[in-house]
Formats: sequence, structure tokens, C-alpha cells
Amino acid sequence: MKETIEMKWCGDMAFEADVDGHRVIMDAQPKHGGNNKGPSPKPLMMVALAGCTAMDAISILNKMRVELDDFSVVVEGELTEEHPKHYTSMHIVFLFKGKDLPVDKLQRAVELSQEKYCGVSAVYRQTMDLTYEIKII
Repeated sequence: MKETIEMKWCGDMAFEADVDGHRVIMDAQPKHGGNNKGPSPKPLMMVALAGCTAMDAISILNKMRVELDDFSVVVEGELTEEHPKHYTSMHIVFLFKGKDLPVDKLQRAVELSQEKYCGVSAVYRQTMDLTYEIKII
């Protein structure tokens, strides 16, 4: 299976892509010649990781019939100081909110996402340290 996107230049440091019919704009901050019209590329790597694993976890928990009041994922990335600047590690925090949540099912859903289903995690794990934790609120 092959996927393709096209990134079009919008002037200065801004670029626009069509991703599955959705417009995504990237830009640089003014100190880097941009106008801050959108996020820069590297933080979108964390967005991809958070989205991939969050969708896995919620899908698995739905199949397990676990009802949540709220759910979010926080990703923290460590970036090098020198060029080429890149992430050396990412840490994922899964935040579950609800009453009498089954901890074993939450852990299993996260483990399945991280060890079997999340393609973004699989790729990132090859190039950086990837860790995670679960917090229940």
C-alpha cells in the first residue's frame, strides 16, 4: 500500500498540504522567517504519535466496554540542541478519567497500542527512546 501527499509552498516559510481531504498548514515562527500561520513540522511528529496511540487505545477500550468520562494523551519530546535537530526521546502520558476504571484493561489497551498496533510508535522506537505511563484521574 502506498500513500502520497503533496506540500505546496505558500510564500515565506509557509506550506500547505492536503491530508485525507483536510488542509494542513505548516509555518515557521517569525524568528525563523515565517509568520506563525501554523505549527512547525517537528511538533507534528508528536501529534502523529499522540493521535495514533490514542485512537488505538480508545478503540480497544470501546471493544472492552470500558466507559471513560474523559481521555487525553500528552507527549513530551526531548530535542537535540545541535543540527540536525531531532528528537532523542518521547514520553507518552495516557490520562484517563472516570469512576471505578478497570486498571488492568487500561494497561492492556495501552500495551496493545504500543506493542502491536501503533505504526507511529513502531517507527519512532527504531530511532529514539519511547516510554509511556498511565495516569488515572
